[in-house]
Amino acid sequence: MRKHRLAIAGMTVLALSLTATACGTRSGDGTNAGGSGGGQTKTAKIGVIAPLTGDLAPLGLGIKNSVDLAIKQANENKTVPGWTLELDAQDDQATPATGQNAATTLAGDKEVIGVVGTLNSSVAQTVQPVLNSAKIVEVSPANTGVALTKGEDPDNPKRPYPNYFRTCTTDDIQGPFAARYLYQDKGLKKVATIHDKKTYGQGLVTAFTGEWKKLGGTVVSAQTINPDDTNFGPVISKVQSAHPQAIYYGGEYPQAGPLSNQSKAAGLDVPLMGGDGIYDPAFIKQAGSKSDGDLATSVGAPADTLDSAKSFVDAYTKAGYKDPYAAYGAYAYDAANAIINGLKTSLADADDVESARQATIDAVAKVDFQGATGHVSFDEFGDATSRVLTVYEVKDGKWTPVKTGEFK
Repeated sequence: MRKHRLAIAGMTVLALSLTATACGTRSGDGTNAGGSGGGQTKTAKIGVIAPLTGDLAPLGLGIKNSVDLAIKQANENKTVPGWTLELDAQDDQATPATGQNAATTLAGDKEVIGVVGTLNSSVAQTVQPVLNSAKIVEVSPANTGVALTKGEDPDNPKRPYPNYFRTCTTDDIQGPFAARYLYQDKGLKKVATIHDKKTYGQGLVTAFTGEWKKLGGTVVSAQTINPDDTNFGPVISKVQSAHPQAIYYGGEYPQAGPLSNQSKAAGLDVPLMGGDGIYDPAFIKQAGSKSDGDLATSVGAPADTLDSAKSFVDAYTKAGYKDPYAAYGAYAYDAANAIINGLKTSLADADDVESARQATIDAVAKVDFQGATGHVSFDEFGDATSRVLTVYEVKDGKWTPVKTGEFK
């Protein structure tokens, strides 16, 4: 997500149980995961910044586990000869200040070479400058806020931070994709919009609204809520009096689920549609039995339908993680492998991590490979070149893909 897909669980891997020396190297006996025979291997860490506790933890844990899987596979395969990779996961609790502290912690560790994260675009805004100052590459599997890569002026895009990349599509694609689905596929003409005033939610609604009006649709009511609201009665009353055919919501499932539930209970029996921030089983649980017909867009195609994702899904299932890979697992796996692909170049002749940080940024900018989500590469802004999205609908209490396509 942003700012704000996928499922579950034992592949036996080599444990990273080596002890660090003061210079950041590890003594090897020819059997360690990152070694190249005898002698010593040096250590580089890939950090994760994501919510590992709280309401959004299911998404954050899926990200963490998927990065862990990529690191373990790289060590087993000796993908970066002479180096052992380690995971350093930090809990940002989905809050900007905590995310900034997590970034500061990672930036202060001389062994950290890259970071996968964040989940929330609002958190990314505080993390980006910290990691950029330390010349640490950051690849997000979930941030969809447009300004993160193109700046605040959409008519004059300028990349704010050269260290920042993402494997997911952005709100300026996701919002219009949703608008086209409601207008062209569902034949609707009147919607109400609601967002939670956060970077992700507001940006998503703005992008949706622009395309919706361009198509000829009408926004009959435009409302906002606070991120910590639980009683949505007042906003539902305003929306209900405008008689929309659907509600487009910008935000995440902790609020979207109860909003859908309370809307239906109040007699506003129209579908609620949101972005990838609501695409999680937790939305359905909170929205209740009347959530059938609600909709969400999410980045990419369903992982379990992609030939390219089969090895990831199989490995994740065999690895024994107790948490599902969730919405962003495959994108986090690709984000980690984008960094690891870069390390094959940047660490090839490096004596230490810090001296290779800028080279890693340069190498990641040039990666081009087939990942779990498909082709992985980045444009001049650091955005993913893939523009594939999927619309999901709640059917019989489960998210079901109803349309996958490339936005053009």
